[in-house]
Amino acid sequence: MGIMRTAGCMVRKAAVAAVGLALLAGCGTGGGTADDEGKGNDRRKAEAAAYSKDLPGVGAQLRARIPAETRQVVAVYGKGADSPDATLVLYTKTAKGWHRTADWPAHNGRKGWTTDHHEDDLRSPVGVYSLTDAGGVLPDPGAKLPYTHSAAFTPPPYWEKKTRHDFDHVIAVDYNRVKGTSPLDPTRPQGQKKGGGIWLHLDHGSGTSGCVSISKAGLVTLLRTLDPRQRPVVVMGDRAHLAA
Repeated sequence: MGIMRTAGCMVRKAAVAAVGLALLAGCGTGGGTADDEGKGNDRRKAEAAAYSKDLPGVGAQLRARIPAETRQVVAVYGKGADSPDATLVLYTKTAKGWHRTADWPAHNGRKGWTTDHHEDDLRSPVGVYSLTDAGGVLPDPGAKLPYTHSAAFTPPPYWEKKTRHDFDHVIAVDYNRVKGTSPLDPTRPQGQKKGGGIWLHLDHGSGTSGCVSISKAGLVTLLRTLDPRQRPVVVMGDRAHLAA
């Protein structure tokens, strides 16, 4: 049987040569081109680049505060210490390392970031915080975190019109709050002066009072992805503080 296959290949090669074709069909091979191999290498490189041993841009100081059991990290990379602009990236930990799952443009406090957040300073707190509770004006879109559906999330009528839908969906950042309660819970364990009510919420196109905001599609994706069993946390701050 092997001899017949070999003979068949020889006949085919002779036929191709006779008609002067530029390409020669392989005998029992895939016939892949150099271009195909190059694309395959590019795909493998891109896949490898999507995984990191350590969270990109996050230094030893903050990495040490991420629980060992955490498998989901929301990283908020602020553009600058005094800037309201940021990028939010979702990472998932796998056997290959931290995988960059998704990312969105974001905003943080109007005056930037701080390592000593206080009420009404218009800055977002730098740090690592767990994510345990969610809620919003709109019904639960399929959240894995406990979700409180309530009209009480509606912003006050005297707020700017563009903020009317900020709290359609929110995820509470566990900064100066009691875990396992509604994001609306006013309790401030460290006292009122240390601020609170820091949420991930819908974006209105500019800086916030201290929260982090992204698109509705992005927030719904987070709600449907963040899983209490994976011990999700947010690592947030301007790039300089994050890298320390």
